[in-house]
Amino acid sequence: MKVISSAELRNNMKKYLDIAKTEKVVIQRGRTETFVLVMEKHLEPDEDLARAITMDELLVRVKEDIKEMFKEK
Repeated sequence: MKVISSAELRNNMKKYLDIAKTEKVVIQRGRTETFVLVMEKHLEPDEDLARAITMDELLVRVKEDIKEMFKEK
């Protein structure tokens, strides 16, 4: 793990992005703010994501449910 200042990150962005591929880079900004830079790994879609629907599909289903609600009354 590397600890650097925000100015150091700004001056050497590529270097620290490369380091973040293999280890955490902690960025200290002032005395009270701390950030962690890590590489995000893209994982295979999980079951929830595989079941996701588009906004258009959602709207169609909601409209159908609303129509059904008003038919029953």
